[in-house]
Amino acid sequence: MNSTCVLIALAALGVAGCSPKSIGGAAATLNSDQRILAGGAAPPAVRIDTVNPYAGDAASAAEGKRLFASMNCEGCHSQGGEGAWAPSVITGRWRYGGTDAAVFETIFYGRPRGMPAFGGILSPPLTWKLVTFIRSVPPPKAVPTQSWQ
Repeated sequence: MNSTCVLIALAALGVAGCSPKSIGGAAATLNSDQRILAGGAAPPAVRIDTVNPYAGDAASAAEGKRLFASMNCEGCHSQGGEGAWAPSVITGRWRYGGTDAAVFETIFYGRPRGMPAFGGILSPPLTWKLVTFIRSVPPPKAVPTQSWQ
């Protein structure tokens, strides 16, 4: 094997060994053709904090609620977040993980088959405020669907 092949093989191993979370999990795993870009702007690669800096803050939840309406999250997830043609965001059942960081990642980078990537038009602090609002809505008493678990 010549030295060029060895360098290419080592570079491939180096990339394969990177943790997707270190550069934004969804950003590392979704190709641009798999992503719907809100506003046509691609989200930047950001380090996702594991702790929501606005968790439990009522003013941030209120701002997140206004964002939920103004960004037309209601158009897919309904006014209260209980789900319309897109899944509920208040039942505690998450396809891509239910931690605050996973919900942030879903909003910021989007998901295949429908969830737009809003990170190109929303800053990380505003995205965290959306997560704070979602967390502030109490789950319904009856959840008629099955869990993803």
